[in-house]
Amino acid sequence: MAELLMEVRDLTKTFTSGSRFSRGGVRRVQALSNVSFEVFTGETLGLVGESGCGKSTLGRCLLRLYQPDSGQVIFKGHDITRLPEARLRPLRADMQMVFQDPYASLNPRRRLGDLIAEPLRVHKFGDRAAIEARLLALMGLVGLAPDYLSRYPHEISGGQRQRIGIARAIALSPALIIADEPVSALDVSIQAQIVNLLSDLQAALRLTYVFIAHDLSVVRQIADRCAVMYLGQIVEIGATDLVLHRPAHPYTAALISAVPEPVPGGHRTRQILQGEPPSPAKPPSGCRFHTRCPGAQAVCAETMPVLRAGADGRAVACHFPLAAGPA
Repeated sequence: MAELLMEVRDLTKTFTSGSRFSRGGVRRVQALSNVSFEVFTGETLGLVGESGCGKSTLGRCLLRLYQPDSGQVIFKGHDITRLPEARLRPLRADMQMVFQDPYASLNPRRRLGDLIAEPLRVHKFGDRAAIEARLLALMGLVGLAPDYLSRYPHEISGGQRQRIGIARAIALSPALIIADEPVSALDVSIQAQIVNLLSDLQAALRLTYVFIAHDLSVVRQIADRCAVMYLGQIVEIGATDLVLHRPAHPYTAALISAVPEPVPGGHRTRQILQGEPPSPAKPPSGCRFHTRCPGAQAVCAETMPVLRAGADGRAVACHFPLAAGPA
């Protein structure tokens, strides 16, 4: 049985802007609402959904880069949402992040070697010789020559910059990496190289990933399990093949139907969602998807569905889940 690495319980996060003195008053946007799931050692959990659904906010809350309003994030037995910074800091070495923009995440004024060495120095990895040896080892792991350590970010390509970001993330041999759309800013051919690199590193270093993406083809390639988010909530979670080939939630089915058919002459029924996603500042009552769901009924507008697990190990938050047929 897989070892539980992280457990998320009823995580909620709200952002506030404006003030009671401004024209619009105080505006509250609930980015996450009672999000719960588990992450197991050695797996890749894909996190997908439309832009603005809360994926990146969730990733940052998992590392407590954002402080959640309520709920728990239990990592290796520690509830990191309640730990004081002094006790949280040692755990941060075991939780790292790879960011979406490989250029904006690197300080353009510093050499690449200094950028990768920074977490090693902060967490007192060792003396100068030990750090230099670690830097050379990291360059080998991410497929870059040692002379890259003396370069600056503007002197290398986007794919190479993302390799540097990955090297920095694995420098302290973490157990968990949150990868926030790490390939979305790269060309398709480079995307494949980075995805393959992440897979190779996972096998070699026994890493665990929470892989945030909007490209279902990438998630299908790398993720063992897949969680689908809509308007701050997880609506479906389960084995990737099951979720992406036999979706049970209408929103998951709509996402999949929007993906171009890879087989020449193939046919997939397109499910067009009506209207725009509701504002997270004013989410609908009941099921948040009912305003766009073709199968919505009266109960959907009145009662919020609970994420329930089925016999196939998949959990779905829907009053009327789809039949388990092919997508």
